[in-house]
Amino acid sequence: MIRLLRAFIAVDLSDELRDKVADIQSMFSDFKFKFVDPNIVHITMKFLGDVHEENIDEIAKALDSIEYDHFEANVKGIGVFPKPKYAKVIWVGCEGGFEGLHALIEDSLTSFDITPDMHKFNAHATLARVKYLPKKQKQDLIVLLDELKEVDLGTMQVTSIKLKKSILTPEGPVYETLHEVKLK
Repeated sequence: MIRLLRAFIAVDLSDELRDKVADIQSMFSDFKFKFVDPNIVHITMKFLGDVHEENIDEIAKALDSIEYDHFEANVKGIGVFPKPKYAKVIWVGCEGGFEGLHALIEDSLTSFDITPDMHKFNAHATLARVKYLPKKQKQDLIVLLDELKEVDLGTMQVTSIKLKKSILTPEGPVYETLHEVKLK
């Protein structure tokens, strides 16, 4: 029987930044958003989707071939996808060596049946998902986003990437690290 795992490659936020994520999320408490548990907020480097369980070891080996120096990342600026009037995702931006790391991750996965990202990579950590936003709250959200667009949560050292599986539960996703690749 073929087992599929919902998998992705991520950079975890530092504990210090997770505390600051919780503070930022609390600023959106007037909205009925679905907040990501601050303890599992991460920067998705590549969403793999449903992967055959027997391919996980080969994907891990492919990721082990990545040679990239660790780097300092700055986590700052609250934004949304796709745009403030029609927000579906609230995120915090991440600056550093993410684009180069993402390119190497993409290159390492070319021999697998994984669709390459078609959009320019935008390093971010999802804070909340917007299922519904009443018309009367749209302007409040736009004002708050404008206030937070330059907020600086701080820096962290990016020293590894992690291959994770996601188990969806009624209480929210549960993530398990399957493999970790240390950066140089």
